[in-house]
Amino acid sequence: MNRTEFRDAFFPDCPIRNVLSRVGDKWSMLVLFTLESNNCQRFKELQRNIPDISQKMLAATLKILEADGLVRREAYAEIPPRVEYSLSDKGKSLLPLIDNLLVWASSNMDDIIASRRRYLLK
Repeated sequence: MNRTEFRDAFFPDCPIRNVLSRVGDKWSMLVLFTLESNNCQRFKELQRNIPDISQKMLAATLKILEADGLVRREAYAEIPPRVEYSLSDKGKSLLPLIDNLLVWASSNMDDIIASRRRYLLK
């Protein structure tokens, strides 16, 4: 068990930990924003649109987002099999909140960097 799993085992129902772990990981937001801008995509399309994500990491991220109810996975009984991913309503409802956080971060980044520099020079 790693540190995060150990810590989360003591607070499994904490909404802040649960949501921030998803919003704060390296790939989830990129996958959500990619699905927002391209509506419905197959696995390889997502991988092409996020070029630095590995196949293994994309698969793991999609599974987590699906388990959280943020992404919908639709499998079609065709030959060859076709699977498409899209945002769920819950996933769509999260994106405006993340957009607000990004706006805040962009408008405050210069001040944050200056504050960090002042702190380091103490």
